[in-house]
Amino acid sequence: MPKHILLVSMLLLILFLISIVLSLGFGSRTVSFAGILDGLFHPEVTSHEATIVRQRIARTVFSLMCGAALGVSGALMQAVTRNPIADPSILGVNTGASLFVVSGMAFLSINSASSYIWLAIIGAILTAIFVFSIGSMGASGATPLKLVLAGAATSAILSSLVTAIMIPRTNVMDKFRFWQVGSVGSGTWDTVQLFIPFLVIGLIIALCTAPGLNALALGDEVATGLGVRTGSLRLIASFAGVVLCGAATALAGPIGFIGLLATHLVRLVIGADIRFIMPLAALTGASVLTIADVCGRFLGSPGELEVGILTAFIGAPILILITMKAKMRAL
Repeated sequence: MPKHILLVSMLLLILFLISIVLSLGFGSRTVSFAGILDGLFHPEVTSHEATIVRQRIARTVFSLMCGAALGVSGALMQAVTRNPIADPSILGVNTGASLFVVSGMAFLSINSASSYIWLAIIGAILTAIFVFSIGSMGASGATPLKLVLAGAATSAILSSLVTAIMIPRTNVMDKFRFWQVGSVGSGTWDTVQLFIPFLVIGLIIALCTAPGLNALALGDEVATGLGVRTGSLRLIASFAGVVLCGAATALAGPIGFIGLLATHLVRLVIGADIRFIMPLAALTGASVLTIADVCGRFLGSPGELEVGILTAFIGAPILILITMKAKMRAL
């Protein structure tokens, strides 16, 4: 068991609970702690504060779910590629999901969240396959550096296609522009209900692949010697990561850097055991995204600043620091 795992788990759980309280209590109107308790545990209370809290519950749950999904997706991407700076946004998976969503809006007149999910997942899967195929070319195979470069190039190309589809279609541009920024403000109980099956399936598959991913971290030859089918393992783990990322992207927009930030922070503290990284990355991702959403409400008051803008603003400098300090080598 990793050192300090119990202490770290307790601290992250406390941060998780704090993020819930902040999300329920702060916004365009601040609610007292008593009002939060009334809204959560006393349905007979019909005060204005209790009503506000009940209206914020769905958004808070949705934010926590998106953050957890992106955190675990980032952990899977890093484990599969053995790359400490791998992330759905860096590998182009978010952009692939965006391309399919905007294509559905433009050519198929799709405007329902349930359809967005399937489009985003298909786009994310095809993009992941393409990036891994490009990164695997050559005698050295899929090295961390080649995968990042392939992801960056693919993301640039797909972003150009997204722009080319949007520009001549003002109606699509208006809808897609808000979605593309990334926001959890659209979270409702219908959205949560739609998200749950994808989240549960993705998490179950991810946890089942954890022992094999630990072996994979030792190298393909060692993992094969331990009885791990490395090709199948990478495929299954990548599928779980793409499902989690694709579903979150479809419903909240392409929110970047949460997976990178959550996984990297957890790894720095507890080490490289993916069995513990995934649940703690889920807690960290959920807390960070929810707190970022609360900050966006403050900074954009009386409106709000979309959470995708804040995560990019925070995540980009962190990515630069990680890249400067980390050696491009397998985990």
